[in-house]
Amino acid sequence: MAQIDQSENPGVPSEVDSYHSLFPLEPLPPPNRIQKTSNFSYITSCYKAVNSKDDLPYCLRRIHALVFSYDFHAGAETMFSRHFNDPAADSYFTKRKWGQHELPPPRQHVGLLPESLIWAYIVQLSSALRTIHTAGLACRVMDPSKILITGKTRLRVNCVGMFDVLTFDNSQTNHLALMPQYQQADLISLGKVVLALACNSLAGIKRENLQKAMELVSINYSSDLKNLILYLLSEQSRLRSVNDIMPMIGARFYTQLDASQMRNDVIEEDLAKEVQNGRLFRLLAKLGTINERPEFQKDPTWSETGDRYLLKLFRDHLFHQVTEAGTPWIDLSHIVSCLNKLDAGVPEKISLVSRDEKSVLVVTYSDLKRCFESTFQELLAATNGPL
Repeated sequence: MAQIDQSENPGVPSEVDSYHSLFPLEPLPPPNRIQKTSNFSYITSCYKAVNSKDDLPYCLRRIHALVFSYDFHAGAETMFSRHFNDPAADSYFTKRKWGQHELPPPRQHVGLLPESLIWAYIVQLSSALRTIHTAGLACRVMDPSKILITGKTRLRVNCVGMFDVLTFDNSQTNHLALMPQYQQADLISLGKVVLALACNSLAGIKRENLQKAMELVSINYSSDLKNLILYLLSEQSRLRSVNDIMPMIGARFYTQLDASQMRNDVIEEDLAKEVQNGRLFRLLAKLGTINERPEFQKDPTWSETGDRYLLKLFRDHLFHQVTEAGTPWIDLSHIVSCLNKLDAGVPEKISLVSRDEKSVLVVTYSDLKRCFESTFQELLAATNGPL
């Protein structure tokens, strides 16, 4: 729901094509900026915007002159910002000089990432590449600044397809001819990402630091992780496939599968709660269209008579009860319980007291449900359309 003050940000348009309510997702480049991004060699900016056609938020990536629209994931951050935003982490490669017999510091002293987390990332990124490569395409943006993290460990690859547009050449007759070459580059990029994660530093993937980086991996992580990195980064005489690294992942795949299924269980449980909340909200919304309606079909007393009067007293029973001392009595469980009984139409009796306390009406929830449904249907009939 984030919005900007248009008067303070005149450089952000109010609308772009069918998108409106633009909000910057990263600092905007200054108007006179000449520097280009390292990924695309163009000046870029990124916005959240709402599509007027479906009223859903999207992520707009602007290549100044051209805009790409992607799915929007609220609260997402890049792998770069989560894991590589500490300049001190590069000091092991930029300052530290290891002697011939001096070993890298042990894991507990350098704050390296848990190996289980790195394998969780490997499974997801390799799965993404497998999907893309199986379709005969290439990712070409396997970079920490273009990998999004939502929640604790969920990864998504951002900005896919942009290089295909920016480097499109009309003079080529076969636009897929270079795809195998791009797919091999994807595997090398994946190897660099994994190595950077294992070193907890982007400096580790520089050519001059590769030997030190691999020594760090050998001492702190399993041979499987080391072999996977070497396989992805090494030159091969044959074309490689992302499927080749499956044996190196091995049984760790089941660990990720179990974690995914457990997360699904948690999400389904939370979803079940939200389904109940939605059902109760619809009851309250319908009740709100009935209670205190000033006039219906030119009858100003409509909401105060007949079945509508019972529903008014029920509304007071839900929200306006007081203690013996006359102070408000607020109990959310009472509200939820009464609404559930109304929705089910249980035969339980309920005493509804008028505001002047001169009359008490004893009815069942099934009676109230009948009044509620018939009254709402009366309103619907007058609108000549469904809710």
